[in-house]
Amino acid sequence: MPTPTSNLETRLTTRRDFLKASTGLALSTGVLGTSDLCFAAAKPGRWIVAGRDSHLKVTGKPDTWSAMKELAVAGVEVNVNEELLCPNLYHPDRQYSLATPDGIKRLQDDLHAGGATITALCMNNRLDEQLERELAWTRKLLAAAQKLKVAAIRIDVVPRAITGEAFLPFAIKACKQMCALADGTPVRFGIENHGHVTNDPQFLEKLFDGTGSSHLGLTLDAMNFYWFGHPLNDLYHICEQFAARAVHTHCKNLRYPADQQNARRPVGWEYETHAVPVYDGDLDYARVAAILRQAGYRGDLCLENECLGRFPKEQHVDILKREVAALKALA
Repeated sequence: MPTPTSNLETRLTTRRDFLKASTGLALSTGVLGTSDLCFAAAKPGRWIVAGRDSHLKVTGKPDTWSAMKELAVAGVEVNVNEELLCPNLYHPDRQYSLATPDGIKRLQDDLHAGGATITALCMNNRLDEQLERELAWTRKLLAAAQKLKVAAIRIDVVPRAITGEAFLPFAIKACKQMCALADGTPVRFGIENHGHVTNDPQFLEKLFDGTGSSHLGLTLDAMNFYWFGHPLNDLYHICEQFAARAVHTHCKNLRYPADQQNARRPVGWEYETHAVPVYDGDLDYARVAAILRQAGYRGDLCLENECLGRFPKEQHVDILKREVAALKALA
């Protein structure tokens, strides 16, 4: 099994060259800076490096804000349930909720005190099982997002009760209704490409075209396209195809045997065996970042680690820190 640093050192020179080149590109094209669609922005010329809130307790720190400092992330993707509770944000003296003005104010105060920002809110949707409930949840979350100045909401568009050809027209209908709720706001929804449907570029294109709203974007997870079975050489073209729609990202990695990298593999082929830290896999995140810059992306680089179970617990915090450092080198 590769050590956590096996690819990092060999890519440092390439990364330095990339940073030099991409800085010049950014200055010449003006693609960096604060977006008028994004409430929370990094310092001019940089993206915010964030992490999913589910990673924070790994640090052993007593609260969310000290955990973020330990990992050196400025941003966090916050999971929010139907009751508008934030179950993965933690503190010894309080529970975080977006359900009331007081709850939102308390979270705002703690974000400010911790020097942190929410780069995206996260819904785990079940649209085709309970659409009216989902729309009611979305309406409340949009109001909270505006108060928190969060411009991206990650969503699921996954078939559960509806399958086959009937799912696309349903998904278009549901996304139109969600986007209508966002009219007049700067908030955009980021469908995560994951599972057996939204990792299909043809399905995504039909969904975006059918919905026809600028409020519908993508939480771009390049590795999920790889997990789905797309050959490595095809991934960057797929990223180019959808980069202009990206409002948020998930960053993780895989290392497949050489003879499988550009093969068409079964969906999810040996994922748990081959998942690795973001800096140690087949996906070239410098190349992904260059594609996003060229498209004028204004969101975050958000770490989503799904490989810690392969490593001893005493290495987990160090691995997360190294992943954050690798993303910062590209931000």
